[in-house]
Amino acid sequence: MSRSAVIKRKTTETDIALELELDGSGENSIQTPVPFFNHMLTQVAKHGFFDIEVTAQGDVEIDDHHTVEDVGIVLGQAFKKALGDKAGIRRYGQKSLPMDEALASVNVDFSGRPCLVFNLDLPKAKVGGFDTELVKEFFVAFANQAGATVHVNLAYGENLHHIIEAVFKAFGRALDEATSFDPRVVGVLSTKGKL
Repeated sequence: MSRSAVIKRKTTETDIALELELDGSGENSIQTPVPFFNHMLTQVAKHGFFDIEVTAQGDVEIDDHHTVEDVGIVLGQAFKKALGDKAGIRRYGQKSLPMDEALASVNVDFSGRPCLVFNLDLPKAKVGGFDTELVKEFFVAFANQAGATVHVNLAYGENLHHIIEAVFKAFGRALDEATSFDPRVVGVLSTKGKL
C-alpha cells in the first residue's frame, strides 16, 4: 500500500507542486526561492525518512511570507491525504533533539484537530536572508491543513540557525513516529473509533 500524495496549488502569489511518499528513505528535491527554507525542508525529509519533492515559485520580490506559508499549507494537505483514514498508525510522535547548544522538542498528534502551541521565542531577525518569524507561519499552516496538533518547544539555545534547525529535525522525526504503523493498533488509535 503506497502512502503518498501529489498536491498542486496555484494562487496569484505562489505556484507549488509537492510529491510526498511517507514510507521513503529521505530522498528529496526541494526547490523554492528561499534557500534557508530549502535547507529546513531537507531536514524534515532526511530525518523523517520521507521522500519529498517540492517545486515552488512565489512573490519573493515582496517577501518570503507567501511562499513559506503556502508550502506549509501544501505539505499539511499532502500528509493528510497520504495518511488516508489513519488506520494502524501510532498517531502520536515526539522528539527532543539537540543541535550543538540548542535543544528543541516537537510533539505531533494526527488527531484531526488543528492546533499549534509554539513556545519558541525567536526575535524578529534574519538567518541569512530568512525572516525567523516565518517559522511559526509554516507550522500554523501545516497544523491547520494536516488536521494535526503540533507543539514546538525550545528548552534552550543561542544560535538562531541551530535553534531553527533543531526544530525542523525534531519535526521530521516526530512526524516519522506519528505516521509509522504499530501492529497493535486495530483501526485507529482512538476510543471514538474515528480520527
